[in-house]
Amino acid sequence: MVSTEIGYTTIDKITVRGKDLSKDILGKLDFVETMMLTILNRVPDEREKRMVNLILVTACDHGLTPSAISARLTYLGAPEAMQAAVAAGLLGAGSVFLGTTQNAAEMLIEAARELRDDAGEDELVACARETVRRAKAAKRPIYGVGHPIHIHGDPRVATLAQASRDNGYFGKHWRLMFAIERVLRDEHGKNLPLNAVGAIGAMVAEMSLDPLLARGFMLVGRAAGLIAHLVEERQNPVAQQIWDLVLTQDERNEVPARSRAR
Repeated sequence: MVSTEIGYTTIDKITVRGKDLSKDILGKLDFVETMMLTILNRVPDEREKRMVNLILVTACDHGLTPSAISARLTYLGAPEAMQAAVAAGLLGAGSVFLGTTQNAAEMLIEAARELRDDAGEDELVACARETVRRAKAAKRPIYGVGHPIHIHGDPRVATLAQASRDNGYFGKHWRLMFAIERVLRDEHGKNLPLNAVGAIGAMVAEMSLDPLLARGFMLVGRAAGLIAHLVEERQNPVAQQIWDLVLTQDERNEVPARSRAR
């Protein structure tokens, strides 16, 4: 028999994690509390709830990013299927965009496994140096640093770091992430400031959550932002203009080829 521990439905009742949806959840738990109940089988405490809220808000929207553009272009082709446009925007949450929060959390958890909670500066630097060395040897990215726009520092990091301190979730993973930034700058000559990916990876690691949730939270938060983009696309469309830019560029690229053909 196939079953799930998350919930089930009968003729007159819906049960979620053992709670009656109508009597125990509706009007009593907010969205974050209900989401975490379904994931963890418990309601988060206030500190955890504040941290998850921060992540969801951080993920919500960053403007015309690849996910928003994908959603808008899909909506252009299938305006009757809003769900397809949202899905299209989320499908790119991989090792370059959005999904890197999971990679950062995994990197920090693995690297800090043997690191003491009260590790000194020398230990942190040594651990950071080894993390960078392993990444380079494996030819994989060092997650959580650098940004194509915020080249002088991600403005979100200071707020997320302070909130982590205020809620008791600023420990060895956060400190290691900052140490990695310093090692890259001081020993490798690379100015790659800590970004929101590294901050959220550290937050999830400090909360002792499955790193998969770092990516999951980003998907939940970004879904809300994509809905906003689709509502705006319906009211003030720009997807056609985005496509026209590509067509115009294609035409420009064709001119030299046509000239040579003559």
